[in-house]
Amino acid sequence: MLAGYGASSPRPGFWAALNPAQRTALRDAARPRQYPVKAPLVYQGDESDHVIVIERGWAKVTSSTADGHDVVLAVRGPGDLIAESAVLGGRPRAATVTALSPIRALVVPAARFTGFLDEHPDVWMLVTGTFVQRMDDSDRRLTAHVASRGPQRLAALLTHLAELSAHHAPPAPDGSIEIGPPLSQEELGSWMDASRETVARALNGLRRQGLIRTGWRKITVVDLPGLREFAKEED
Repeated sequence: MLAGYGASSPRPGFWAALNPAQRTALRDAARPRQYPVKAPLVYQGDESDHVIVIERGWAKVTSSTADGHDVVLAVRGPGDLIAESAVLGGRPRAATVTALSPIRALVVPAARFTGFLDEHPDVWMLVTGTFVQRMDDSDRRLTAHVASRGPQRLAALLTHLAELSAHHAPPAPDGSIEIGPPLSQEELGSWMDASRETVARALNGLRRQGLIRTGWRKITVVDLPGLREFAKEED
């Protein structure tokens, strides 16, 4: 069984699911903002006074552990909604979101966002669906850590990232898919609960099998069906 890190078939982002009138209304309620690489979009523990919609770029979601380590939980990309659960739940933010690449975004104050939802009640279902999907993704991540070895966990994670990336940029003419989020080996290891050395060995193995190509913070999936099958292999 494939140990998953996300929905088996990535859904359109929040923004893509809105109709033109809803997009116009939400854009009118927002202010545009740019974030450079490594800039925090939101901090874990901060009060929730706005939501963010990413228009362009990629970010990582991390949570700080009791011993001070940051654990990668997910990535967010074009069209994704950020910090909605904290705003709607009226509680501090549960995670930090940091730019992996230059980001262009819409920042919507909490009161304007809830007003937008009141005026467009069908969007509530989109927001609820986003929250439920992310909870499901978290459950799949925990299952993946228990059910598979390091190389299979990495293959499953790269499969998820390749499918997500293909949703935003078409594959190359040869069918290869460049993974959009520029994650380091350390960040990949944090996400899949493995050391950087384990990730490096697993990447070497996947390269030797002709499943991926790699560069600095760049991974290209050459054979997505083969990578998906490798992720299903058992001891």
